[in-house]
Amino acid sequence: MKLILTCEHASNLLPSQYQTHFESEQHRLNTHEGFDLGAFEVYKSLQDLADYSSHYPWSRLLIEVNRSLHHPRLFSSISKHLDPAEKNRLIADFYESYRHQIQQKIEDSIKAGEQVLHVSVHSFTPVLNGSVRETELGILYDPRRKAEKDWAEGFKKELKSGFGQYRVRMNYPYLGKADGFTTSLRKKFQEHYLGIELEINQKLLQSKDEIQALKSTLNLCLKNSI
Repeated sequence: MKLILTCEHASNLLPSQYQTHFESEQHRLNTHEGFDLGAFEVYKSLQDLADYSSHYPWSRLLIEVNRSLHHPRLFSSISKHLDPAEKNRLIADFYESYRHQIQQKIEDSIKAGEQVLHVSVHSFTPVLNGSVRETELGILYDPRRKAEKDWAEGFKKELKSGFGQYRVRMNYPYLGKADGFTTSLRKKFQEHYLGIELEINQKLLQSKDEIQALKSTLNLCLKNSI
């Protein structure tokens, strides 16, 4: 099994040519709207396990690479005001460029007779719109795909053994079959592809000691599941 590791919301940075559009929005860039707090740190700690890894280096407020092109939130309330030509450049140079390289690696591995496990690392805010998220770790997958379901259940057992003090839930706080990068890849690769999103509650990512403990245990759990 080949492990492909990605992180779509790794950063709140912006390319220099777009920074003027966000001069009054720094507060949003620093929140979950701008990036997934701590996700990149976890992603980096798992890279040694991966056969291939890639992260998107810019803020999701510019263009959301974890949404399909028809999704109403592909562009944020800021970037949606860019002119059509600029939006097309963002799609071609940022969105499609990022997605294509990963898709090509998956395709090459499958053609070589390998099964691909794609783990996309995310984090989520503990409270959203006044509702408290009732888990520390989430595993998102498509329950209609047996191989994904079997792997997710096995990974949950590993996480529960490593994080006995934490709640681990399946398809929470989001549904694994909702619009997203892994969902689009499942449509392209009907077989030999497992698309999993790992969701980490940001309350676990508040201190260096907590992050280090989380990274070490996640590394072992994922290693035991490949």
